[in-house]
Amino acid sequence: MSGNESRLQAIYQITNREATQVDKPASLKDTWACDVFNLATMEESLSKNAFKEMKKTVQNGASLDPATADIVAAAMKEWAVGKGVKFYSHVFYPLTNVTAEKHDGFIITDSSGNAITEFTGSLLIKGEPDGSSFPNGSIRMTNAARGYTAWDPTSPVYIKHTENGSTLMIPSVFMSWTGEALDKKIPLLRSNDAMNKAGNKVLSLMGEDDIAPLNSSCGAEQEYFLVDSNFANSRPDLLLAGRTLFGAPSAKGQEFDDHYFGAISERVQVYMQDVEDQLYKLGIPAKTHHNEVAPGQFEIAPYFEAANVAADHQQLLMTTLKSTAKKHGFICLFHEKPFAGINGSGKHVNWSVGNSTQGNLLDPGETPHDNLNFLLFCGAVIRGVHKFGPLLRSVVASAGNDHRLGANEAPPAILSVYLGSQLEKVFEDIKDGKLTASDVGGEMDLGLSQILNFERDPGDRNRTSPFAFTGNRFEFRAVGSAHSVSGPLIVMNTMLADSLEWIAEKLETQLAKESDQTKAVVSVLQELMEAHGQAVFGGDGYSSEWHKAAVEERGLKNIPTTADALPAFEEDSVKELFASTGVLSPIELASRYEVYAEQYVLSIEVEAKLMIDMAKTSIYPAATRYLSDLSMASAGLTEMGLELDNSVAASVAAETNAMMVAVVKLATAMEKEDFASTEEHMQYCANELLSLMEEVRSHADALETEVADELWPLAKYHEMLFIK
Repeated sequence: MSGNESRLQAIYQITNREATQVDKPASLKDTWACDVFNLATMEESLSKNAFKEMKKTVQNGASLDPATADIVAAAMKEWAVGKGVKFYSHVFYPLTNVTAEKHDGFIITDSSGNAITEFTGSLLIKGEPDGSSFPNGSIRMTNAARGYTAWDPTSPVYIKHTENGSTLMIPSVFMSWTGEALDKKIPLLRSNDAMNKAGNKVLSLMGEDDIAPLNSSCGAEQEYFLVDSNFANSRPDLLLAGRTLFGAPSAKGQEFDDHYFGAISERVQVYMQDVEDQLYKLGIPAKTHHNEVAPGQFEIAPYFEAANVAADHQQLLMTTLKSTAKKHGFICLFHEKPFAGINGSGKHVNWSVGNSTQGNLLDPGETPHDNLNFLLFCGAVIRGVHKFGPLLRSVVASAGNDHRLGANEAPPAILSVYLGSQLEKVFEDIKDGKLTASDVGGEMDLGLSQILNFERDPGDRNRTSPFAFTGNRFEFRAVGSAHSVSGPLIVMNTMLADSLEWIAEKLETQLAKESDQTKAVVSVLQELMEAHGQAVFGGDGYSSEWHKAAVEERGLKNIPTTADALPAFEEDSVKELFASTGVLSPIELASRYEVYAEQYVLSIEVEAKLMIDMAKTSIYPAATRYLSDLSMASAGLTEMGLELDNSVAASVAAETNAMMVAVVKLATAMEKEDFASTEEHMQYCANELLSLMEEVRSHADALETEVADELWPLAKYHEMLFIK
């Protein structure tokens, strides 16, 4: 079957497919968290004492004794078995950005050979997967394989249903036999603990005497693409690399801005609602969905939750999006740049900090100049971003995200803080040693009687900022769509803990000298802004003027690639940050640098191998066959006394030869192995391999616009993006 025949068949199958049938959704009351062993379910299933202990653990992080764990395990098993569950799994989050599972049956046999179910506290608390087969940065060698999973009671257990059965899923941490964290959950929990301790110091100094445990919260906006599986299955690059390594631009892209927030197609709407029905059963508060900027691109955003639970739910949301896409005949792409020339996908992480007694400590209220707690916590964020900007860049670094960051579609690779005009004025005044009344937004009045007036926000939004204040939280906009939110949350919590410790020390000194609390706070924040105010920027982050001023005048770093970003893990200040807060040991930090560097190198090398293979086995044969057809046509016309314009043949021949020369150069470059360091290997990939890959692509994409459509072997951009 020729390339075009295959594509025409795919188009026919798509346009004539029967709509996927889904069950009519039940009411939210009947659906919400019905497959979650949460506090409400525990209260019905546990004794009063056991429930009391579990509630303290879930809400305050209190220790749980083994006897209570046995009671919880028994109740958990009975609840799950009553829903048809036969297996359980410790779910954990290794350094792969995806979820890992090990499934075990409740079944055992008794002395009579009869099958019975059993699930004890010890089975609930501990599991044992292989510790050397996951990325671990040399912490575990092949001959030292033992690793452990351990139940995290603060994240709810849930049931995962498939057509072939149901499994009780137990969110867990993952560690080596020697005790090092091999996952993203352990450091996330540690970072929250460090932030809680430092925040308590500051609030105590501010005279607060009833301070509930502080927790960070997260709401992550997930962007993704949907491509019909009939197209995707014919594209090895989409299946194996998550992005198109070849593809000429579609005549129509996103230039009309007609897809963003446009009417959602019926097929996609059914898919979205199916996803959300499943998420509601799992207690995941999906709140918003819509078309994104690029054709074929969409977004889903949940309501915010405690950071640890939100991180687990974010992983589960990604899994649900992917598995449900198959049911609807799609593949779901989380790659940050699956299609060249149109917007890529991010995962905007909305982050805040608060507790049940002081509330959201990043909510300025109506008069932020009077809200001293807010000013201190907001100032701590400014200091953290300025001091650890390169580290923030490193935790969103990946081969995929490099295609997105720094372009005029995503935040620049320079870390700065946007506060909005109201707060920027407050902190500028503080820098001058004063605290004056802040501006208000005023009333929005359109002069139309039928449109109700409303209060306008005191500050605009800035979509060009990588770290923007958005009313009562900060939005980290540089996170890639394929990333786990745990990495960014770990760094944000840890840098905040470090800054709050610094503030607590300075504030204690000032309060000893100054009886006026407001003056003491202003004095501390004035010192902070003088040292770190360079990170505050409210202008156009895409402009060349900002890029120049940020580096030359403010001393900020422009870090364009992962190869430039990851060495931040080896900086002394970063080692001290994680060691002093207890979030990552030196060994754990070094392991992450090794793992992320290896993932970067492997990602580019896999793409290079794919590109060589596709160019040689798909594109070259199509081009040479077209040249053969043109030659036969020319010969036929010559016999008739006519002459064929050979310019097309000459162009195709030239591009084909140039592509194969570039392929040979790329294949030769792939053979290099003698690198003096990991950093040198990454730089080679960033500067040599990617450049050669772009050279191969430029010729292949030119051929796509010349070779007869009936011969082209790959699904084209306009087909994948617009046919749903």
